[in-house]
Amino acid sequence: MSHLKILQLLAILEGISYLLLIGICMPLKYIFDIPEPTYPVGLAHGVLFVAYCLWVIIVAKQKQWSMGVTFLSLLASLLPFGTFVAEKKYFRDEI
Repeated sequence: MSHLKILQLLAILEGISYLLLIGICMPLKYIFDIPEPTYPVGLAHGVLFVAYCLWVIIVAKQKQWSMGVTFLSLLASLLPFGTFVAEKKYFRDEI
């Protein structure tokens, strides 16, 4: 599996974990007083977030991306749905 394919997979998984955390786990914790799912989903999201950011840097060096593309790819991890957009726009072989 190529580095770019791994980045695509990480982008999708990180995006899903982020949406689960802010869309399901946080409301469960703060509205319904059910905190149990927050820890495992938060832990998974944290691991995926770090892996995604490291892998962006690895692929950026390998593919010789510009600073702009690298910055936007990293910024995408902070925005809901951002990694899905980055995966479609930047993590293809055309770059």
